[in-house]
Amino acid sequence: MAKRDYYEILGVSKNASEAEIKKAYRQMALKYHPDKNPDNKASEEKFKEAAEAYEILSNPDKKSRYDQFGHAGVGSAGNSGYGGGMSMDDIFSQFGDIFGDSFGSAFGFGNSRRSGKRVNKGSNLRVKVRLTLEEIAKGVEKKIKVNKYISCNTCKGTGAKGGNSYKTCSTCRGTGHVTRITNTILGQMQSTSTCPECGGEGQIITDKCNTCFGNGIIKGEEVISLNIPAGVVEGMQLSLGGKGNAAARGGIAGDLIVVIEEVEHDELKREGTNLLYDHFISFPEAALGTSIEIPTIDGKVRIKIDAGTQSGKVLRLKGKGLPSINSHGKGDLLVNINVWTPKALSKEEKNILEKLDKSENFIPRPTSSDKSFFDRMKEYFS
Repeated sequence: MAKRDYYEILGVSKNASEAEIKKAYRQMALKYHPDKNPDNKASEEKFKEAAEAYEILSNPDKKSRYDQFGHAGVGSAGNSGYGGGMSMDDIFSQFGDIFGDSFGSAFGFGNSRRSGKRVNKGSNLRVKVRLTLEEIAKGVEKKIKVNKYISCNTCKGTGAKGGNSYKTCSTCRGTGHVTRITNTILGQMQSTSTCPECGGEGQIITDKCNTCFGNGIIKGEEVISLNIPAGVVEGMQLSLGGKGNAAARGGIAGDLIVVIEEVEHDELKREGTNLLYDHFISFPEAALGTSIEIPTIDGKVRIKIDAGTQSGKVLRLKGKGLPSINSHGKGDLLVNINVWTPKALSKEEKNILEKLDKSENFIPRPTSSDKSFFDRMKEYFS
């Protein structure tokens, strides 16, 4: 099923400010919060959907890619880690801070399992993937080996020896934060901050893992499958949620940003979804007509050149270009015909051309309707 538009989910326009997007997400989160709608699967899905939309639209880089390429720009290289792929703990660890203390206390959320423990976040990774025009035309699955931080197998990512050598922090009693009450002339004021003893994690390792030394992550590599959609363009960025660096002590992994790099074709040039090809024919072929073989993305094809074809004529092969990533249409293959003028002639060839030069049929007769190749190309691309 096709994903809904992120702006539609949050009920904001494409010109909405950062504050408006944040406000809209707060309202959606309040309405569909699972603690407010217990055992309501529909509300939980809407809550996750709103989190997915906010994840993209609150990030300037991801928002820009989404505005330009749609869903393909933020998650079509593989299984996205956003929204439906995130657990409730993931969502609250990333966005819980926008709710504020009043939001949590008003509905009792502050005492739940999502009550403020810090969850580590792994860093994002960026890789380049080179694609040929043939791969861009059809879409392709690529397997790449990525060097990155992975979860420690010895301690299962906990950082603790044996996976369980830790204790609840006595300072914050496992909540990850401490609350202080200060007496002022206006009365008592309460403030909450990250626990300085455990760094907000709620637990303290008593015996660190000998492999990762308590970090829960080590350097390693992973083979990742990328499903590249057809029609991508040079410089486009695709995002794979959760495929970046693993996070310390069981946190949320970062994203893998895939940057598309286009390999130049030997014969075809790309112009958006259209392809351009220059072909030279001889003067006799232009005068008498002929058939020529030209390359396309799908292999060689033969086309007819009418008698009397002028140099600079553009032949259009409809649908022989590249697909558009945002629609179902395909571009065209534009063949620019050039009449080749030889630079060296034999004596016999010169005599023949001198005789032809005296014929009325060989006197150039340009008309006002004749257009240059560049003018015709502008018409195709306009």
